[in-house]
Amino acid sequence: MSEVKLAAEVRNSFGKGAARSIRRENKVPAVVYGHGTEPVHITLPGHELQLALRTANVLLSLDIDGKNELAIPKAVQRDAIKGYLVHVDLLLVRRGEKVTVEVAVETEGDLAPGSFLVENVLNTLSVEAEATHIPTSVSVSIEGLEAGASIHAKDIALPKGTTLVTDPEAVVIQILAAQAEEPAAEAEGDASAEA
Repeated sequence: MSEVKLAAEVRNSFGKGAARSIRRENKVPAVVYGHGTEPVHITLPGHELQLALRTANVLLSLDIDGKNELAIPKAVQRDAIKGYLVHVDLLLVRRGEKVTVEVAVETEGDLAPGSFLVENVLNTLSVEAEATHIPTSVSVSIEGLEAGASIHAKDIALPKGTTLVTDPEAVVIQILAAQAEEPAAEAEGDASAEA
């Protein structure tokens, strides 16, 4: 996982008016907290932060008043209609420290021939990993699986140094048989024959 470096400015103005003013300058209000320190209210460059947040569980290297801090996104608030960043909560981390995060589950491969459907029961897994080595996703092979097959959390191979926090018996993916619909004309004919 790569670090994204961002220059942060400490802010002393709070409230809706101050936040709107910050966003007009194409910046995002944020707060950094963790490790028993007082929360620090900062402003981050909007475009660079938007690009960084495209990567799941991105590690941010923040320059706050000449002091370098590592942080991961804890809560990201976006405008419901326009999608721009409204506010970001960042959690301070240290190199070598273990953190619990959600990682996306991705499927690869083709099902066995036939009419089968893949149901993603869980789209993410909760894992514990070193803050500087957080996986962005985990891959699961569904190659050749048929209806009735399921993949549990314990069956998914995790990267080295990553441990599973989600219940190991939790079903992550299951394969279902596709339901064939009766043509409407046949269904009406059967109903009149029964009457």
